[in-house]
Amino acid sequence: MQAVLYVCHGTRKKSGVEEAIGFVQKTIKLVDAPIQRYCFLELAKPTILEGIDQCVKLGATTIAVVPVLLLTAVHAKMDIPEILEQAKERYETIEFRYGKPLGVQEKLVDILVERIEENSQIKAEMEILLVGRGSSDMDAVNDTQRIAELLQQKIQVSSVSKCFLTAATPRFETVLENKIVSGSRQIVILPYLLFTGLLMNGIEKFVQRQRLHPNQQVVICNQLGSHRNVCELLKARVLETINT
Repeated sequence: MQAVLYVCHGTRKKSGVEEAIGFVQKTIKLVDAPIQRYCFLELAKPTILEGIDQCVKLGATTIAVVPVLLLTAVHAKMDIPEILEQAKERYETIEFRYGKPLGVQEKLVDILVERIEENSQIKAEMEILLVGRGSSDMDAVNDTQRIAELLQQKIQVSSVSKCFLTAATPRFETVLENKIVSGSRQIVILPYLLFTGLLMNGIEKFVQRQRLHPNQQVVICNQLGSHRNVCELLKARVLETINT
């Protein structure tokens, strides 16, 4: 029997966990599979192994494990596969199929454009800060740069700059402060994050502490996960994994 296990990152923030669960539940309704469960890589329950246990108890013979992650970095390359190796030793008769993160997709860039437009009309003087989680994995850093380039191609603005919250440079705080000091008039912060959580809180608190000139404006856009089309993109990854 086919099962799908959605692996979310996890956060200590309760609303972030609830948002991730709600997002997966919306995707579950789009996927025709008899067994579908969610789990978390860290900081929330159930764990990946607990999620696999649930699937097996419900009669799963094949489990498609799909990372609910934006980019391919250490979590997708190492952390989740290491746990799956443990599961394979525990359940030798179960077939495991491992999927891909959402990755660099033009449809995700289209969603970023919509996030900007939700707050204000796109204008030539806008300076966009595409804010990624950050990773020591250069593939994730380079993918973020590629997304920034694709976004720049779609909209006519002064600049689109990538920056990161952790583990990579340039850091968000430094880039934003430099923009403010240099006199940038309209700064749009575009979080390249799926769900709300401590990282979104950190962005908001840092912006609140900034001293802006009367003619300066800093706008924070919403994260990606609440957009209806992200569920469709995850559905495509699920079907891709099942049919591998």
